[in-house]
Amino acid sequence: MITVAKTAGFCFGVKRAVDLAFEMAQEGQPACTFGELIHNPQIVEELREMGIPPIHSLEENTDGRCVIIRSHGVPKSTYETLERMGCPVIDATCPFVEKIHRIVWKLSEDHVILIAGDINHPEVQGIIGFCQGPFLTFKDQAELDKCLEKLGNYEKKSIALVAQTTFSTIVWKKSVEKLKKVCTKLKIFDTICIATEKRQQEALELSRCCDAMIVVGGRHSSNTAKLAQLCQVNCPTFLVEGPEELYNLKLGGYNKIGVTAGASTPARIIKEVHKTMSEIVKDQEELSFEEMLEQSFKTIYNREKVTAVVTGLAPNEISVDIGTKHAGYVPLSELTDDPTAKVEDLVKVGDELELLVVRVNDVEGTVMLSKKRLDAAAGFEKVMGAADTDEILEGTVVEVIKGGVLALTNGVRVFIPASQATMSRGDNLEDLLKKKVQFKILEVNRQRKRAVGSIRAVLREQRKELEDQFWSQVEVGQTYTGVVKSLTSYGAFVNLGGVDGMIHISELSWSRIKHPSEVVNVGDTVDVYIRDVDKENKKISLGYKKAEDNPWTIMERDYPVGTVCKVKIVSMTPFGAFAQVIPGVDGLIHISQISNERINKPSDVLSVGQEVDVKITEVDTEKKRVSLSIRALLEDAAKEEEAAPAESAESDVVYEAGPSAE
Repeated sequence: MITVAKTAGFCFGVKRAVDLAFEMAQEGQPACTFGELIHNPQIVEELREMGIPPIHSLEENTDGRCVIIRSHGVPKSTYETLERMGCPVIDATCPFVEKIHRIVWKLSEDHVILIAGDINHPEVQGIIGFCQGPFLTFKDQAELDKCLEKLGNYEKKSIALVAQTTFSTIVWKKSVEKLKKVCTKLKIFDTICIATEKRQQEALELSRCCDAMIVVGGRHSSNTAKLAQLCQVNCPTFLVEGPEELYNLKLGGYNKIGVTAGASTPARIIKEVHKTMSEIVKDQEELSFEEMLEQSFKTIYNREKVTAVVTGLAPNEISVDIGTKHAGYVPLSELTDDPTAKVEDLVKVGDELELLVVRVNDVEGTVMLSKKRLDAAAGFEKVMGAADTDEILEGTVVEVIKGGVLALTNGVRVFIPASQATMSRGDNLEDLLKKKVQFKILEVNRQRKRAVGSIRAVLREQRKELEDQFWSQVEVGQTYTGVVKSLTSYGAFVNLGGVDGMIHISELSWSRIKHPSEVVNVGDTVDVYIRDVDKENKKISLGYKKAEDNPWTIMERDYPVGTVCKVKIVSMTPFGAFAQVIPGVDGLIHISQISNERINKPSDVLSVGQEVDVKITEVDTEKKRVSLSIRALLEDAAKEEEAAPAESAESDVVYEAGPSAE
């Protein structure tokens, strides 16, 4: 019987921090966490894969990414440094931790701050960073006694007692009792998280009525470690970070097993642990494959490997001669795993096969044999050996199950956890179904004939090879075809095949744009070229806009001085109006060139959005300036009108013929 504690898993503060981080990741905004967001390796790895890695010093944030402050909080000096750096900040500090910060900041000027917690824990480090005066810390009764000796140096000051939110409630109560007896000026703030208190109490009660306890959580998690310490007082206790670690435990001897989890453990991992435990306990209570096989044999042919010759074919089986008086046969289900396969496509009369004896019936004189089981045994040895040799195996994903997929290789089903099935946690496992995949074997259990594999390990190696190849060949000016991976306010990140580069927003278009999405979208295939390479920091600057599309090149080529064209008014100033000649090039119609009559302001004649005919009077490509004139067209038209009557008069003269000289 397996019982899962009701309060196991994420607390409010952790869930809030995780939700904020994953929201940033899904929006594709470049970000990083200052330290590990929570003490859970799976969540930290997922965020890293989604482009939000942890950094351990602010100097690592070289590209000005948004910094997510983790749930444990940080010292006040860190906030000040971030402000000086001008980095965007998402504060995911747990509200209960923020409350402690406010308490110590307010009281530390005239109180000695006494902190119940581990001085090496990031939460305690953050609390210390808000102390403006003396402080002391203790994590157990021995350290508290040392603090009491030091408090003698601060007789004139009052004492304010606070606790790390995940501090042991048992140690807290004992400490408060002792301090009340010796300190007259003591202010007590019980800042242990209510969820932590409930979780510890429930774990303690559950461990009293169970034969064993499983505590799920990161090994660096303070609250997870405290849960394990509480439980092991009452029964054998095992701390695991994920379901794969359960295979090394012998749980079959325990009738009642309890499960609890730290505040930073996702619910899905707790469910995976529960499911895996149920399977393990069931398997350990049943007979192993070898034991069941041995019991099914009735003769000396028990598990014997024989060489047989195919003598006949039927729709559902084949007949074989094994060199004895028995009539041998192999059912189709023992010949192949493929239920749609046809016998005649697999073997023909006269073929020699290596088979395993499965069942002998001496009364009827028959023996059932199996090719599939023999192949599976050989395949199993190959899979077991791959764990030691690091060999890459190839198989087909035959089933998507809760928590991962099953891949068939050499007749052996290998379990591949969801976290090891794809490069990114967000990928759909259903896309792998019936696909051929390559994977490595992470761990095996010979006794239970189980193996755990990783597709991601192979993909990582392949990606590393592509990266190494890319960096060894990349040069400024080379062109690549890539896929837009994510967009930010300042540019687009493009996957060039294992390596990402960035197109700055200014390189996306010759025209001014407000956001990269005006030009490209996530998933678009784009042709880019290398503008700059920083091999030391692994950064690539990409170019997208092409020289031939430069509007000034087009302007110089197609719109020489004297050209008459239609333009669109885009803005007005007191000294004139700016009009778009072609996308990316605006020209100025000076107020003196708007009309052949004096006007007070451009808006008396023109309006934004209006289209007018102009004459190009000057193009300065170097200074990116174009001068336009409406007045020049008006003057040209006036000259044409003046010339028109003269021409007409000449054409109206009639020459009458005079008397002939003759």
